[in-house]
Amino acid sequence: MRLLFKHALDYLFFTQAIRVRLLRLFESPPMDNAVTERQRRYTLFMLVLVFTSSHVDRQIMGILGQPIKESLLITDTQLGLLTGIMFAVFYATLGMPMAMWADRRNRRNLITFSVFLWSLMTALCGAAANYIQLLLYRIGVGVGEAGSNPPSHSMIADLYPPERRATAMAIFGTGINWGILIGFLLGGWINEWFGWRVAFFVVGVPGILLALVFQLTVKEPPRGYSENIGTPVTPPSFGSVVKFMWGSRPLRHIVIAGSLIAFTGYASVIWIPIYLVRIHEMGTGEAGSYLALLIGVGGAIGIYLGGRAADALSLRFGQQWLPWLVGIVNLAVLPLLYLAFTAPTPMLAIAFYALPAILGTVYVAPGFALIQNVTPIEMRSVAAAINLFITNIIGLGLGPFTVGFFSDYFGETHGIDGLRYGLMTTLVIAVWAVFHYYRCGVSIRSAAKTGSIS
Repeated sequence: MRLLFKHALDYLFFTQAIRVRLLRLFESPPMDNAVTERQRRYTLFMLVLVFTSSHVDRQIMGILGQPIKESLLITDTQLGLLTGIMFAVFYATLGMPMAMWADRRNRRNLITFSVFLWSLMTALCGAAANYIQLLLYRIGVGVGEAGSNPPSHSMIADLYPPERRATAMAIFGTGINWGILIGFLLGGWINEWFGWRVAFFVVGVPGILLALVFQLTVKEPPRGYSENIGTPVTPPSFGSVVKFMWGSRPLRHIVIAGSLIAFTGYASVIWIPIYLVRIHEMGTGEAGSYLALLIGVGGAIGIYLGGRAADALSLRFGQQWLPWLVGIVNLAVLPLLYLAFTAPTPMLAIAFYALPAILGTVYVAPGFALIQNVTPIEMRSVAAAINLFITNIIGLGLGPFTVGFFSDYFGETHGIDGLRYGLMTTLVIAVWAVFHYYRCGVSIRSAAKTGSIS
């Protein structure tokens, strides 16, 4: 009995030691209080690389969609589930507990683990023997990516003051488009040369190395550094953050607007390459090259210019121009999207899609910045996670799925042209988004007059 008791105590102490070590892993010391401009820029650069990696692994499904459909013999609805809602549910849901962890623990280490996990899962997608296995691996990618964005937003907000934040968020947001560029370009040509399975492996493995470099070279910034808050803040409960966001009219409108415009954006990124390959009979390499330039390079320029313009307009005329800028831009490109979806030739489709691809990303930086500007420091990671949860369920989840569903529905009578009608559903959603961007600006202007954020 005495021996048994001794073993039990040893076990308890052993497990407690492991627990302490694990907690210490996520409590490494932050940067020195004096953050240099070089540290600030390097941290932002590494966060951009991380964001790029996540979108390489996420958006490669667009250019590989048609060969996967033909290889695994699946419907467009199943493809929409694979690229959209099943990924988004896990990605968005787990993002909130990850964000709560990030508001309390070391954000750098959480991001490191996330990059490693999603990169491994992406590489494994190439080994999937059937649709179910591929679906499970894509869910694994979503689980990994859940721990990246909220702590990244929080770190950027700590490093950059409000007057520079939209630009910093814009630079960070270009990771979406660099990821699309790499994913479409590599994925398209590697598929033609070696097949879609090899493409997953090639884009997944480098992320594992990136996780190591990030862990060894990036330091945790002090909480509240950009606002000169020297004492740690106590994170509030999840319910308090939800109550705060629901009580703020500008936040309600910007979250709804961003979710709806993301519906159009994610659906287009996934289905436009499939549209070019299926209806216009382009090769994946050719389609990937054109779209890499338009969405990758052009979209990155759009994000950056959107951030700079938002900072300039808000500084001169007020923060209501953060959402108003996005609403005006998206309303202007709607006719071109319609022409792209109905174009009789591939070159016309690409030509009409060029300007929407560049300007369709303008919403990223103003939306991210507004969330961080309006939200108190101690709530920022969780607020970002709630925003991303709603945005990804509606945009990333329902966007590709809805287009796939209507493509199958209209395909029964219109054949492959059913995809055109599926894509047109995104235009209605975009008009709805513009309305909320307008209302968000009105709410911000009213709040500025009363001195309230609600």
